[in-house]
Amino acid sequence: MPAPDWRIHPQGDRCLLVTFGESIDAETGRRCLAVARLLRGAGLPGVTDVVPSFVAVAVHYAPGPDGAGPTYLELAGRIEAMLHAGIPAGEDTARDIEIPVHYGGEHGPDLEDVARATGLTPDEVIALHTQPGNMVFMLGFAPGHPYIGVHDERLNVPRRATPRTAVPMGSVAIANRQTVIYPSRLPGGWNVIGVTPLRLFDPAREPASLLQPGDRVRFVAL
Repeated sequence: MPAPDWRIHPQGDRCLLVTFGESIDAETGRRCLAVARLLRGAGLPGVTDVVPSFVAVAVHYAPGPDGAGPTYLELAGRIEAMLHAGIPAGEDTARDIEIPVHYGGEHGPDLEDVARATGLTPDEVIALHTQPGNMVFMLGFAPGHPYIGVHDERLNVPRRATPRTAVPMGSVAIANRQTVIYPSRLPGGWNVIGVTPLRLFDPAREPASLLQPGDRVRFVAL
């Protein structure tokens, strides 16, 4: 049997990771989503949550009192057997979503800095950012907080040297060929290039998060 292209390893005493390399790309991201669907649907005993990310799937579990729940080796063995049996693509539930953005000015205080760092004009930065082909890889950091990418190589700018203690809700910010959108007023060190009027997280909405992992996103300049 050929060596698998994944690795299962512990992450503390109540979580294990299924890792698919280190390359952040859409294919790997979709594979993580497929594995997460597979594991959620399996109803594995003791599993409390399954969380996909860029290159890995975290499987949280409760060992249980007096060893009543699964051990790491037991759970890892069951997951490994499932993966060797094949990872079904599953139904494509991804949506195509447009995110309107007011770029620059008071809403995008870092747009000029990004343009200088990339050797582009602000309009060229906006043109690259509004290209199609972006995917929501994961939600994290705060409820409804999406990580979106992967953008053109020319938008490979680092985070700000000094983070802000408060970034306004709806701010659209980039770093490392990715975009995040702040669902509420939060601290953050990404480069803010615009703002969207859309509400990313609403507890009264179902689902509460506007964006979900796997969704295809296109930014639209207002």
